[in-house]
Amino acid sequence: MAAPASTAAFATMTAGGKPLTNRWLALALLVLVAVLNYADRFLISGLAEPIKAHFGIGDAMMGLLMGPAFALLYAVFTLPIARLADRRSRILIIAAGCGVWSFFTMLSGMAASANMLALARVGVGIGEAAYQAPAAALIAAYFPPHERGRAFALLGTAIYVGQMTGLAGGPAIAATSDWQTAFHALGIAGMVVAAASFLVIREPAREAADKAAPVLPMGTTLRLLISTPSVRFLATIMALGSLSGVTFGMWGPALFERSYGLTTQEAGTTFALTFGLPGLLGVLGFGFLADRLGKNDPTMQLRLTAFALGGATTAILAVTWTDSLLLARLFAVPAGLLGGGWSVGVLAGLQYLLPNAHRATGTALVLLIASMFATVLGPVLAGQLSDWIAGAGPHGLRIGLSVAIPTGYVGVWAAFRTVHALNRDREALAQA
Repeated sequence: MAAPASTAAFATMTAGGKPLTNRWLALALLVLVAVLNYADRFLISGLAEPIKAHFGIGDAMMGLLMGPAFALLYAVFTLPIARLADRRSRILIIAAGCGVWSFFTMLSGMAASANMLALARVGVGIGEAAYQAPAAALIAAYFPPHERGRAFALLGTAIYVGQMTGLAGGPAIAATSDWQTAFHALGIAGMVVAAASFLVIREPAREAADKAAPVLPMGTTLRLLISTPSVRFLATIMALGSLSGVTFGMWGPALFERSYGLTTQEAGTTFALTFGLPGLLGVLGFGFLADRLGKNDPTMQLRLTAFALGGATTAILAVTWTDSLLLARLFAVPAGLLGGGWSVGVLAGLQYLLPNAHRATGTALVLLIASMFATVLGPVLAGQLSDWIAGAGPHGLRIGLSVAIPTGYVGVWAAFRTVHALNRDREALAQA
């Protein structure tokens, strides 16, 4: 029988004995930080065409700016920062990271060459390495297990609000000023939010068992996690599902611009709203449904993930190849509704699976693997193929996307495998 999800503990006090910040207020601020996190990522995508024109670069170089330039030191710093978050103040780490990536976002707008922009994106990646895993662990400390689906769903709305901010807000600012101003504005907003989060959110006290747990060497911790089948399956879902969806999301505005004759601003706004609004509804609906169905069986969240990821992958393939803007908008509805929530099931499954002492580190490991596939491989692969087949017009980008998108189906297979291993592996990790 599945273990009830209500067995894990959550914090109610700080280490100094003070009551925690209201958990919904804390979550609201974490969502706001996450909005800026994703807006930073999608801003460069929404402004891809004017940036290309300004520096005289092609799709392959633009793919490098979207992906590896950001992910280079993100990958290096993610695990050490997450390991620190398993022992030190998570909110301090999150706020500091937000301040760092916001500073480098401002510098992105000052770049005098594509290489300088790439260096600024490296700095953004360093800052953003301090967000996802510590934030997931902090939410797990603030919320009981039967409310985590909703909490992660609300956090997941930041993807779509951030996407709309970057893809629609960035080009709107650029239309009245220039693309550099959009980076400056987002960077300043991030520094303000970083300070507010640090001042308002209180760090939860650690459980006595977590304080007493021996600090395993990094290599030992990673071997323990990697040897766990459910961790490998969850990493596969996140990596290949993200490779599929993030690659499409990064190149989607450019696809709309080339396929439907839209301006940069029209393409960014159309793409952001067409996918963002259904995505918002999808992530919220998934979270509430996952909490309801998974109250007595946490594996239900992963069954929902498999269904949603499979449907979303099919829908974005349909959008990629339709020549009709109307049909693209119609296919975007199921793509957003189903694609909006599948990662919520993965994050909730991770927090259920991982012991408290390794929660941020394990989450970071999975997100790092996902980032290497989604942020490093996906945008570059699609952009390079697009350049090679440049004579095909928009079909070059469509072919590049069609190599990346179907990897989501492998993530569906991994989700079903996780269902059968989750509770067994949770017990094994707790004993280890």
